Amino acid sequence: MSPLIPILIPLAGAIAIGLTGRWPNVREGVTLTTGVALLLSVLWMAPTVLDPALPNPSWTGPELVRGLELSFELEPLGLLYALVGAALWIPNSIYSIGYMRGHHETNQTRFYICFALALASVMGIAFSGNLFTMFTFYEALSVVTFPLVTHHGSPQAKRSGRIYVGILFGTSMAFFLAAIIGTYVLTDGEMAFRSGGILADVAPAAVGVLYLLFMLGIGKAALMPFHWWLPAAMVAPTPVSALLHAVAVVKAGVFCVLKISVYVFGVDLIASDATGSWLVYLASFTVLTASIVALYQDNLKARLAYSTIGQLGYIVLGASLGTALGIVGGGVHIAMHAFGKITLFFCAGAIYVATGKTKVSQLVGLGRQMPITFIAFGIASLSIIGLPPLGGAWSKWYLGLGALASKYPLALGVLLLSSLLNVAYLLPIAIRAFYVSPEDGKERGFNEAPVACLIALSITAIGSIVLFFYPEPLVHLMEAVVAK
Repeated sequence: MSPLIPILIPLAGAIAIGLTGRWPNVREGVTLTTGVALLLSVLWMAPTVLDPALPNPSWTGPELVRGLELSFELEPLGLLYALVGAALWIPNSIYSIGYMRGHHETNQTRFYICFALALASVMGIAFSGNLFTMFTFYEALSVVTFPLVTHHGSPQAKRSGRIYVGILFGTSMAFFLAAIIGTYVLTDGEMAFRSGGILADVAPAAVGVLYLLFMLGIGKAALMPFHWWLPAAMVAPTPVSALLHAVAVVKAGVFCVLKISVYVFGVDLIASDATGSWLVYLASFTVLTASIVALYQDNLKARLAYSTIGQLGYIVLGASLGTALGIVGGGVHIAMHAFGKITLFFCAGAIYVATGKTKVSQLVGLGRQMPITFIAFGIASLSIIGLPPLGGAWSKWYLGLGALASKYPLALGVLLLSSLLNVAYLLPIAIRAFYVSPEDGKERGFNEAPVACLIALSITAIGSIVLFFYPEPLVHLMEAVVAK
């Protein structure tokens, strides 16, 4: 199967959603059907990627100028990201139906169209065969998610949208594009991703500059100080927050960090210190600082936003260690964090739809009123913390091993300390919801969110459990990335 198919499926879905917008049931049926078709198309190609005897599915368009053409190739790292995006779009769509109807949101057709276009961009990034293609779809993702961030149309939403595009376009144009141009010049037009990297013959000083430009230019990875767009985007509806934090935008950022680290620089070049050690320290600073800031956020979505910034720092840290185990841990954490964090945002939205509450301080005793939601919140919290039997335990395990195998063993201390901070800002929410009586002393009856919301958050919470017992597919994909 051509790798164009998974890109074209959500594009076709966006058109069909627009044509059926006047009939909500049909429109949402088209959304779900498109999601299922996308997942099946990615799964169909997976055996080819996993078989080392077979060539990876690929497609290359006409050359615009030497070395510049749209090129798609599905390799193991891209397959992992594509699977995460395709798999989670389905529960996100189910959740969106319950949330958007339960909260009586306007412009729902535009909302579902932009979601489909965002998934098309995700597939383009995942399947990118060269830097030009990656950059094209990276920018497209910023464009099609802007209407989602500004969905409510309020002055606050418009201001947040300006911050969102300002930082993302600013970093990509100032740094990311400059890094791509520099790579093109220094490698005599070599832009294709290649196992072991493409910069082996470039002077170490130039390699260091390119590394700086690439890592700062990928603003979607939310490294400090270019993280402000992410909390600002919390003004969007909760399904959008879930998309940004678990499926599309932030995962596009850390995926690009990993892919460029492996296929442009190469793990050996990073390990040789040609790129410098600054990213290890910046990622560590981001992990710890974001976790501390999360502790003091009373708004639930803001707390989860800063949690995401810290969790993305884990993946960047894994990429910067210069070890195969760090890359494996970072890749596995893309999936583990995605399932845990999308569940937490689903729960935040369910609480808002059912009760109108948005602050952590307002959630005391709500577990008795919304047991399904808060059980799922507790499960996802344990996965984000990294405790068994939840999937997040495995990614942190591999990241820890990667730290010990690197020149920066103190990075293990960063992982352990940040996990304690994860406990402090997440676990008390579920505990106080169940074991502390409401502040007004009044017990209220069962009042869960719409069934569609509950189905979606239950699926993703169960997914975090399943991934603990069956992490092998993800681990094998990442081992294939560093083995080639």
